[in-house]
Amino acid sequence: MAFLRLFWMGVIPTRRTRFVLLSFVLNLLFPCNSSPDLSLQCRMIPNTMPVLEKKGDIILGGLFSLHDMVEEQSLPFTSHPPKSKCTRFNFRTFRWMQTMIFAIEEINKEGKLLPNITVGYKIYDSCSTPHQALKAAMELMGGEKSSEVGEKTQRNSTCNESVPLVIGDGGSTQSLVVARFLGVFTVPQISYFSSCACLSDKKQFPAFLRTMPSDFFQVDALVQLVKHFGWTWVGVIAGDDAYGRGGANIFANEVTNLGVCIAFHRIIPKNRQQTEILSIISVIRLSGAKVILVFAVEQDAAALFDEVQRSELTGIQWLASEAWSTAAVLSTPEKYHHILQGTVGFAIQQANIPGLRDFLLRLNPSRSDAQMDPFLVSFWEEVFQCSLGVQTASREKEGESKPPCSGKEDLGNVTNIYSDVSQLRISYNVYKAVYAVAYALKAMKSCVKGEGPFFQRSCADPDVIQPWQLLHYLKQVQYLNSFASEIKFDENGDPAAMYDLVNWQMNPNGKIEFINIGKFDGMTGDVKQKLYIHEDIILWNGNRTRVPSSVCSTICPPGTRKAMRPSFPVCCYDCVAYAIECAQCPPEFWSNAERTACIPKRVEFLSFRDTMGITLVAISFIGSFSTCIVVLIFFCNRTTPIVRANNSTLSFLLLLSLTLCFLCSLTFIGQPSKWSCMLRHTAFGISFVLCISCILGKTLVVLVAFNAKLPGSNVIKWFGPSQQKAIIAICTVTQVLICTVWLLIAPPAPRQLIPREEDFIILLCDEGSYIAFALVLSYIGLLAVLCLFLAFLARKLPDSFNEARLITFSMLIFCAVWIAFIPAYISSPGKYATVTEVFAILASSYGLLGCIFAPKCYMILLRPEKNTRKHLMSKAPSSKF
Repeated sequence: MAFLRLFWMGVIPTRRTRFVLLSFVLNLLFPCNSSPDLSLQCRMIPNTMPVLEKKGDIILGGLFSLHDMVEEQSLPFTSHPPKSKCTRFNFRTFRWMQTMIFAIEEINKEGKLLPNITVGYKIYDSCSTPHQALKAAMELMGGEKSSEVGEKTQRNSTCNESVPLVIGDGGSTQSLVVARFLGVFTVPQISYFSSCACLSDKKQFPAFLRTMPSDFFQVDALVQLVKHFGWTWVGVIAGDDAYGRGGANIFANEVTNLGVCIAFHRIIPKNRQQTEILSIISVIRLSGAKVILVFAVEQDAAALFDEVQRSELTGIQWLASEAWSTAAVLSTPEKYHHILQGTVGFAIQQANIPGLRDFLLRLNPSRSDAQMDPFLVSFWEEVFQCSLGVQTASREKEGESKPPCSGKEDLGNVTNIYSDVSQLRISYNVYKAVYAVAYALKAMKSCVKGEGPFFQRSCADPDVIQPWQLLHYLKQVQYLNSFASEIKFDENGDPAAMYDLVNWQMNPNGKIEFINIGKFDGMTGDVKQKLYIHEDIILWNGNRTRVPSSVCSTICPPGTRKAMRPSFPVCCYDCVAYAIECAQCPPEFWSNAERTACIPKRVEFLSFRDTMGITLVAISFIGSFSTCIVVLIFFCNRTTPIVRANNSTLSFLLLLSLTLCFLCSLTFIGQPSKWSCMLRHTAFGISFVLCISCILGKTLVVLVAFNAKLPGSNVIKWFGPSQQKAIIAICTVTQVLICTVWLLIAPPAPRQLIPREEDFIILLCDEGSYIAFALVLSYIGLLAVLCLFLAFLARKLPDSFNEARLITFSMLIFCAVWIAFIPAYISSPGKYATVTEVFAILASSYGLLGCIFAPKCYMILLRPEKNTRKHLMSKAPSSKF
């Protein structure tokens, strides 16, 4: 294809030559008659299509479906076919055409974008049919002119002037045909309403661009809408054209991937045959679907809703594709209000174009330029239902007549779709398309010689515009228009996909209003941020505020199960009762309240989020903070007699070990893991041995010092500071060795206890080796008992150095706590065994801190007069205790 296109562009340089060659090939492929008589040979039929044109330096082509259909005529193939008869004039499309003229005249009048250049136009009616659209496109590319003499049509040697660009057509089906034809000549085409995703294929349609987002984004928006509201049973009805079939197929595939089931998928026939549409109504009734997407143009949708209204089908929540989501032909007639009220659909963004309404109302057959407009007569007669006495192709059928027009008719006194500028969406697309061309022409004219984008950095010839060069500049267009919207085309020729989510609501006057209830931004990468919906202002079908439900089968009640229906989607099932026999759940599972399924048992452990866990953490931190306060007090008063008399070094080491004792309790809280289980028991054992070793060292030194009765005795030198540190180190290292052997041979590890008759699993730390655990506790107990014994012996030493009584009380509390701990730990279930152990750690730590250091802090802070060497040395030995 690339080689053929290169050959086409390089060997056959002019579009006129290409056109003639294409016609020649068609005549070779499809000869009509083998007679040597040239008058009977096939040739292109001269132009018989009405055209609205205005001269200018640059002529823009336009294609608009001003009529909704073409009457079928029998063709004898023995004479020239009669002129095509287009029927059902479309006011909405006529407004789009006038918007193109308005934008062109606005550009010409302002003269800022294209100074000293006049833009003209050449506009045809494609009559909503592909062959008419193709015929008009061929005319725009330089079809032959004709002149009528009597009953014969004479060929004229002159040719129509070709255009460098075409704006249109509206329908995707028409644009597909036109895009293939214009792609041969590489003539740019900008569509304002064709949204078929297939048109984004640049291999098939290299010169196609559009100001209408692709259906790919619209379908994405519809899929997100269905997903948001949880609808799982959705019907799909599509128009019989590229727009309807293509969009509906993509939608069906996408929602199916999300687990949504398609209740039915039906096509509205183009001939609008009543029996076919009635069969669709029957399918809707039988399916039970309450949410139905209609992916079709407004004419096809109107044919469907006519039968829906006649069949009195109500209670359906309709989803509208953008082709009819704001169509006045459906929202204006009151007969549709009761079935379409509450409709939800996506619409492209709108704009208020200043001056457009006055421009639309300027039309009048009596104006001097009205004679050049071949479409004005049909429009005027259709609006006012009168006759101007001019024969047109859109006349009423024979036998029907209209009264003559009075000449006083005024468009300003008529309210219809044409003059309604409240929902300028497609008109805005036309407006953007014209301005995109203007900006491309401006860029082309502004090219600096030697810096151009073409071969050898050349610029385009401003006097002879080549369509392929204009296409290059169109693809580069990027500007911010007067409505603060950025206009540009991506690599596929598509614009940015932005949609309004609209809801059809009845106002107090009984008319339908399009209320914006959300937005969809197709350019956002985050799926969650693409769709925004303001649910509080939505009114669903029947004026309900509750989101409608659309499911094939409801949730099965307790005691029943799903049974799939043969030949039905997975969303459809029956609910059947369970068998009488019960199945036992596995050990890790528990029966639910309805006893219909096995659910995982809850896991129970002492958590930081439990009330008990939070309380223990708070108590632990309070103890650690209190110990730090004592350290601060002792440090600030380290030179005072009461601190120095009680071996300040051991006091600080004892306070450090108490801080570790408080903090080690935190390792018992939280979900048990391999490392936390090993840490909690070893940290606990080593911290308490260090603490009791310090107390043992203080007690032993005091006892030996006061029992060395002989003067000059050398016993006291064996219990100096170094010896005290050695005692503490030996005692602590012994515990470290016990813990190390424990961790190497049989370390603690997390374990699950699964009670058969309970709905929970207990997660705890298994000791690994009960002997090692017992050794750790026994060693702590041995040191505590030894310390208690020595303190008891030193209880009657002089008060100035006597810590023995304080140590005795603290050891009594310590031993009492841990003796009570053993039976409590064994009898506590689940996580409460861990709570018991943490409580024992905290209680014994508070006992040591309070009994040993509280009296000293009291004397330092509140009785400073007693914190003197004289006072301490003057006290006699106590006979109490």
